[in-house]
Amino acid sequence: MVSQQKSIPKTSYSKIKPYTTRDGSLIREMMHPEVHGNTKQSLAEATIPVGTGTVLHRHQRAEEIYHVTAGSGRMTLGEHTFEVVVGDTICIPPETDHKIENTGKTALKLLCCCVPPYSHVDTELLK
Repeated sequence: MVSQQKSIPKTSYSKIKPYTTRDGSLIREMMHPEVHGNTKQSLAEATIPVGTGTVLHRHQRAEEIYHVTAGSGRMTLGEHTFEVVVGDTICIPPETDHKIENTGKTALKLLCCCVPPYSHVDTELLK
């Protein structure tokens, strides 16, 4: 009996083309079901250039986790606003207004995990 081999669930950063999401961040989808065959979540790297930020928005279904990997910024999460730096991790529950701004001198980069996977349809712009 010949077994069927599944594709390896691996991506290469240099081959991932970035795109802009509805909230205004530049995204590289590191792993997403529509592209890579995983089923329950997505992982992306977001880059927010110096002096810019995302539009205030929320997701009806998705819970997000942001993990800051470079730069610094200011996060608005519901009624709270706070500074973020490399190594900080933030959980964003569904239906929570949020945005992130780059207040530093270099690009702000973060990993963003979404469950269920990120979808433009699930992104509601608030301003």
